[in-house]
Amino acid sequence: MSAWRLRPRAVADLDEIAAFIDEFVAVFASITERPLAFRRRDDLAKGLRQSVHGRYLILFTANDDGVVIERVVHGARRLEDLI
Repeated sequence: MSAWRLRPRAVADLDEIAAFIDEFVAVFASITERPLAFRRRDDLAKGLRQSVHGRYLILFTANDDGVVIERVVHGARRLEDLI
């Protein structure tokens, strides 16, 4: 059986990734406060809305039950191919 280990810089990389994910969670919370304030993306799918966080797009829908995060994608990707 092969073993693996993390070097200190790899641990630091993972810590940065975890902090970035925490940022997204904060953005999700702000979306739920005012989901209808965000740009509509009916060109991609009916009822879809978009928030931007850095280079990433958060695509979501909103209904009476709350917000559903549909995708989190890099802004350079072709959205038409993803939806």
